[in-house]
Amino acid sequence: METNNQNKLNFQAVYGQYKASILRYVGNMVGEAEAEDLTQEIFIKINQALPGFRGESKLSTWIYRIATNTALDRLRQPTYQQMTSSITGTSVESKEADRNIWTGEKIPTIEWQVVRKEMGECIQEYIQKLPANYRFVLVLCEIEGFKNQEIAEIMGIPMSTVKIRLHRARERLKKDLIANCPSYWVDGNEFLPDLKNL
Repeated sequence: METNNQNKLNFQAVYGQYKASILRYVGNMVGEAEAEDLTQEIFIKINQALPGFRGESKLSTWIYRIATNTALDRLRQPTYQQMTSSITGTSVESKEADRNIWTGEKIPTIEWQVVRKEMGECIQEYIQKLPANYRFVLVLCEIEGFKNQEIAEIMGIPMSTVKIRLHRARERLKKDLIANCPSYWVDGNEFLPDLKNL
């Protein structure tokens, strides 16, 4: 009884601790346009369910499971596919603005920022194109830093399935990146460090 009240009182602390990471996670799953609204929906669910949390799993695992299920529900909605098809391909057009106005030469530090932005957008685009079952395990592992056992708990699948999906997701993503993004963005990039080891 006391624990339930305590958990309910702790919602603001949970929200403060996890809001940014859940927003990032959801953004990788459904895209930035949907991320803010979906994050709010996730935290409404967390607030409602928090009194029943008994600590049988880690709090982070429990929170990410709610986030994953909510994101999967959103991906299954027909309106999601229609909306995403109209929001693809915001290209970086700021390259010309990153030149010295007198000489026309690119400014190295700004150029690198543009390259990093383009690299991130290219990687993000192909993460978004992965099938949902691959995308979730890849993002949970590579971006959110969960171990395979934790991913299995979050996704509600055996650890052997996590390993298979993770391996296939990395292989497919690397293949897509090599085919569609400049190779120097793939080799040695720190965004998905394990890709270079495949």
